Order: sequence, then C-alpha cells, then structure tokens
Amino acid sequence: MITPGEVISYIEMCQEEGVSLQRGMNFHLKGNVSVILMSLRRGAPYADRIEENGRLLVYEGHDVPNAKGGPNPKKVNQPRFFASGKPTQNGLFFDAAKQFERGEASAELVKVYEKIRDGVWVFDGIFELVGAKEQSGNHRRVFKFKLRLVEDQSAIPTGADSELPHNRLIPSSVKLEVWKRDGGKCVLCGNRENLHFDHIIPYSRGGSSLLAKNIQLLCAKHNLEKHDKIE
Repeated sequence: MITPGEVISYIEMCQEEGVSLQRGMNFHLKGNVSVILMSLRRGAPYADRIEENGRLLVYEGHDVPNAKGGPNPKKVNQPRFFASGKPTQNGLFFDAAKQFERGEASAELVKVYEKIRDGVWVFDGIFELVGAKEQSGNHRRVFKFKLRLVEDQSAIPTGADSELPHNRLIPSSVKLEVWKRDGGKCVLCGNRENLHFDHIIPYSRGGSSLLAKNIQLLCAKHNLEKHDKIE
C-alpha cells in the first residue's frame, strides 16, 4: 500500500486507486474515501495553498471543461451543477462540507496526491473535508475547500500502512529542492524505488517541514528502520 510521503508515478497512483484518474476531484471514488489531485508548482492551473504550518490544505474547485468554441474556463464561474441539475464534483464536495459544518455528517475523508514535477507524484496523506465556500474575485466565483490533515493516519481504515508515521505537509518548493539535491534517490543506499520524503528531525520532536535541510529522500526500507528516531 502507498504510504504518506511516498514518491510514486502516475501509473502507480492509478493502480493504487484501481481506476485511471482523469480528473482532479473524485468524490467517493473508492468506498467511502474521496480523492483529489493537486499541484502547488509554478504555473499550476488552480490556486491551492497550504496553511497552519502544513496542517490545512485550501483546495480550489475546478473550472468548466475547456471546449472548442466555448468560453474561457478562467472567465466564468466554477460550476456547482450541470445543466441537468446534477451536482458537479464541486457540488458534491461542497454539499459534503456543508453537511459537516452543520453537524449533520462526519467529515468526508479525502486522499490527496500532489504532482511535484512531470511524472513525479507524492501521496500527501488523508485529510478531512472541514469547510467550503464560494469566493468572488477576478469577475467570477470559485470554490474554496478546507481540508485538515488527519493526525493519526493509522486510525483511518483505508489500507494505509500504519507502520509509517505522518507529519505535516512539506511545501512543494521544499520537495523539489530536496528531490534535486538528493538526485531522486535514497541518501543511504542510492535506491530509486519506493522513495519517501523523510523528516531528519521528526516534526513531533521539533523538526521543521519548511526547511529542505530537515528533509531527505529515503527508500521504504530505511524509512521504516528510522521510524521516529533522531539519528
């Protein structure tokens, strides 16, 4: 099973979810867990961001499809409903968030995958969908969803490996810097497979997620051996 912080390919991500992921928002894709794909890279199509020192993800809803002869997707409101009245992915996530806000349902569980460069993705972990709003700006309305990182990933029955602890989200800029610095391989053995972004000093012991000098690439074997020890 893919674990939080693990570096994967697009194919491995699709294999993990059992479908070909063709869109960024996927409500109840597999069982009771939804899936979103995101990117914080320069030039990314949506204004996603990380807040609260890596504990909160603010995810922007998605535009209308880019159709030949149609409007510029960036100049029209993000849709909540299709013409048929059926909710879009924006609408499904929005309704789930509002049900949670009103105390009518538990928070929707969402698995988050992040693209850090072409062909390279990272599983950022499991989040709870805790809020949503429509926000006006640049002459249109967009959706903003708040997703809070689940602190104890092992408590979520999604198949995630409970042996690996999860930490705060590492900013994309830090991931890219570490990837380049470590050459896309484990710093201990040179393995290029089953890689994870690892906190040298664990977050639980005061280590930062914001500094590249505290992050390294480890293969799964060495990541499990290190676990929560300061070396």
